[in-house]
Amino acid sequence: MTLLANALTALVAVLHVGILVLEMFFWDHPVGRKIFQMTPEVSEASAVLAMNQGLYNGFLAAGLFWGLLAKRFDIKVFFLGCVVVAGVFGAITAKPSILFTQAMPAFVALTLVWISHQRSAGQ
Repeated sequence: MTLLANALTALVAVLHVGILVLEMFFWDHPVGRKIFQMTPEVSEASAVLAMNQGLYNGFLAAGLFWGLLAKRFDIKVFFLGCVVVAGVFGAITAKPSILFTQAMPAFVALTLVWISHQRSAGQ
């Protein structure tokens, strides 16, 4: 169970590295415009804001990798919780699919991390 929990946590971290790359480096390019369904005018006008969002996604990824490398339950729970909250907020305010692409994987990982921790604490 711990292996699965950590693998899914790593997957969420890698996803957020990918989001960082998209938002910081490809927002105002054809790839970013296609993925985020934007016109060149919209992507150009919002590029600096997207870079800021990308940086925050990088911090989430860094925290998840930190939790994994340090083997710290509390750090993994905190950062997975942050991803869930950010994903739910993004789904409400920006795009409903964010619930499934960000919040749901993080919620599943958080649940598995929690169950894994409870099982190992009970032994």
